[in-house]
Amino acid sequence: MVGAKIAIVIDSNDAEKAWNAFRFASLVLGKNDSVKVFLMNSGVECLVDSGKFNVKSLSEKFEQGGGKLLACGTCIKSRSMGEVCEISNMETLYALVMESDRTVY
Repeated sequence: MVGAKIAIVIDSNDAEKAWNAFRFASLVLGKNDSVKVFLMNSGVECLVDSGKFNVKSLSEKFEQGGGKLLACGTCIKSRSMGEVCEISNMETLYALVMESDRTVY
């Protein structure tokens, strides 16, 4: 049974911040709560391995554990990036925030 619904918004490409956000997201999953992570602004660039902070690997484990990862399509497009995860938009972010019990930004 799923408990709380948590939304996490990552809007920075700072590897340590993203790494800690995914660590927290994974912890929440371990508590049998639902977690969705939304990447926006420079946060769409965070899925990289930066030596000390292996964000890509941690995000993959998060998804394999049942977490949902979404990215702002406009933010991806403005950086001429390829698809890093499921592409989404502001309408989806709005719905995510409204359906969640808590949003962490």
